[in-house]
Amino acid sequence: MNTAQHPALAEIAHLFDTHGHLTYGEGVTQLQHALQCATLAAQAHVSDGLVLATFLHDIGHMQHPDAAGDLEQGRDDTHEALGADFLARWFGPDVSEPVRLHVQAKRYLCQGSPDYLNQLSPTSVRTLRLQGGPMTPQEALAFEQHPYRDDALRLRRWDDSGKEAHMDTLPMAHFMQMAEQHLLNLRA
Repeated sequence: MNTAQHPALAEIAHLFDTHGHLTYGEGVTQLQHALQCATLAAQAHVSDGLVLATFLHDIGHMQHPDAAGDLEQGRDDTHEALGADFLARWFGPDVSEPVRLHVQAKRYLCQGSPDYLNQLSPTSVRTLRLQGGPMTPQEALAFEQHPYRDDALRLRRWDDSGKEAHMDTLPMAHFMQMAEQHLLNLRA
């Protein structure tokens, strides 16, 4: 299988080719951020599904017609839902659900840990307000019941760390090959 043969791989490659150069206020491109986050996940020796979720967690930004414009206008682009719905077309919940929950994980961590909130980048603080702010205690209890909560929390930490101007990463081809193998395994 190659990217031309599987629609998921072709669409992912297309999104990175056309939008991976864009930034969203963090000083790194979408592609750099994805590679940094996924490299951190791979170095933690987690499942391929979680590495792929980490690599693809912001794919919804690249699907959105004007994510940067929404941010400038003070609107939430709901990239986590866009990305998760896109990924759920081909991948299992081990990939799509941590993506769907990574914004909720930020809100959860902000609710439970003032130290976490103080470590967020200025862009993450701004988007936190657009995304509903820290969770209420009731929202936190509901989040704690989700089966992919722990994966989403791990993804969130890598998301926060993957914003370095210069970081050595694994190449995109590494993660695309992982995605290809993951899709093959789902077919088996």
